[in-house]
Amino acid sequence: MTEKTVTRAQLSEAVYQEVGLSRNESADLVETVLNEVADALERGEMVKISSFGSFSVRQKGRRIGRNPKTGEEVPILPRRVLVFHPSHVLKNRINALLSGKRG
Repeated sequence: MTEKTVTRAQLSEAVYQEVGLSRNESADLVETVLNEVADALERGEMVKISSFGSFSVRQKGRRIGRNPKTGEEVPILPRRVLVFHPSHVLKNRINALLSGKRG
C-alpha cells in the first residue's frame, strides 16, 4: 500500500470539482469546516460525521513510563488526546477496497 497524504488544497480542489464553487469559496468552505471541528473538540465536544466516524477528546491520567534505551522509569504527565472511531460504513468501504471489491 502506497502512503499518500491528502492536503487541504486537495480537499478544496475536490469541493471545487464536485460542488462547483469557485476555488476561493471551496478553500474557504474546507477551512471553515475544519475550524468548526477543531473548535468543537477544543470545547470538549464530540464531533460525529455520519457514515464517516466520530472524533472525541479523552483525558489520560498521569502514569509511569519507561525509557526504552535506558530502562529508566519516567513520569508521563496527564494530557488530553484526540480519539477517532470510524463508522461501520467507513470500515466496510475500506475493507471492500482492500479485498478488491467496489462498494
